Amino acid sequence: MPGRIAVAGVSGSGKTTLARRLGARLGIPHTELDALHHGPAWTPRPAFLDDVRALVAQDAFVTEWQYTAARPLVLARAEVVVWLDLPTHVTMRQVVVRTLRRSVRREVLWNGNVEPPLWRTWYRAPEENIVRWAWTTRHKYRDLPAEVGRDAPDVLVVRLRSRREVERWLAALPVVDGA
Repeated sequence: MPGRIAVAGVSGSGKTTLARRLGARLGIPHTELDALHHGPAWTPRPAFLDDVRALVAQDAFVTEWQYTAARPLVLARAEVVVWLDLPTHVTMRQVVVRTLRRSVRREVLWNGNVEPPLWRTWYRAPEENIVRWAWTTRHKYRDLPAEVGRDAPDVLVVRLRSRREVERWLAALPVVDGA
């Protein structure tokens, strides 16, 4: 299995969960792009793209393929893009459940951030409400194979369309000793 892996998919598809599991199974470091991107008070960190460049300069990495400015940097070094192309009802349910859980439990996310109550952000722009963002961008990766084929023709795209396919694919991968 190649050592530079990006996991693509819309919000709620399970990018971070799969990336973390891939890293553990293959013995490859996983870095969460959200942790690099979000500074205190949900402000973008000025060093974000420099951090992404440092990440993808490594010999091996597993990360999420997201953020418009970071995607070309990740793709330029990736060997595999795993595309979680799950049905909208699956991803939307996951976004709602995850967001409610984080909000109710006041889970601390990246750099001290917590999900704001949904009622406070519902009528704001989709960029300020993850549920609205997920709905607005649910078809974002429709052209992913063409984009990867055009920009990085040597990168393998693995398209997984259900949680069952994800589990089967993951189970077929080797477990690296010590991982």
